[in-house]
Amino acid sequence: MPDPYLLSRHPAEIDRLDIQHYAFRAVLGANYLAPIGKPMRVLDAGCGSGQWGFEACEEFPEALVVGVDLVEGKPEKPRGYVYVKGNLLEGLPFGNDRFDFVHQRYLWGGIPLKSWPNVVTELVRVTRPGGWVELIEGPCSAERMGPATERMYGLIRELAATRGLDGRGVVVDSLDRYLRQAGLESVERRNDALPIGRWAGEVGSLMLTDFRAWFTRASEALQARSMLSTDEARGLIRAAQEEAETGQMAWPAAIAMGRKPG
Repeated sequence: MPDPYLLSRHPAEIDRLDIQHYAFRAVLGANYLAPIGKPMRVLDAGCGSGQWGFEACEEFPEALVVGVDLVEGKPEKPRGYVYVKGNLLEGLPFGNDRFDFVHQRYLWGGIPLKSWPNVVTELVRVTRPGGWVELIEGPCSAERMGPATERMYGLIRELAATRGLDGRGVVVDSLDRYLRQAGLESVERRNDALPIGRWAGEVGSLMLTDFRAWFTRASEALQARSMLSTDEARGLIRAAQEEAETGQMAWPAAIAMGRKPG
């Protein structure tokens, strides 16, 4: 199955994903919100750089933490961590009821909209009875956007649509519904926002770096499709950074979690 991922695979993506991880952790005050206790088997689906799973190994030194993605992240891995190459769109390479906790974050740009119910069902399949699934997603937009930011996000949404991806925010609005439809109980949802810009201190500075890198990588994909010129991309990215500071932009995020009955 072709890889629909919005951004091309690039070594710099590891750094961007790490920055994004640290910002999420700071805003949430933790790496997860589900009441998971002390899990012995943890799955990070779409693990990216692997950093979330590395920190799970540190928190749960007796646990086996498995990261699944199409491309391996950072080469140096802690004891207790295993990377498995896999495509979420083709099913997870594990038996039923294997993991105490299943985590997945920010994959709207890699999973086609029509595939989301099946992907969540697959995450639930490999979760043991009594175990938890937690999803975190954000939309392809921001709060208090200026015109340059809106222009960039609009183009990214157009590009996403050509790949069957959700640029309209359907996924972020549906996370808790997907979990309920997959049979989970005790489903909860929390809506939050990550500030973008130095005006918001350390978290805002991290997100500004992520925001700039995200737009830079997305502009490369847009230029490859002749949807944006190099000069226009540079101007829009520069203007969007200024808008983040002066308009005090923020990136919405939704966290949904649920427990598998049993």
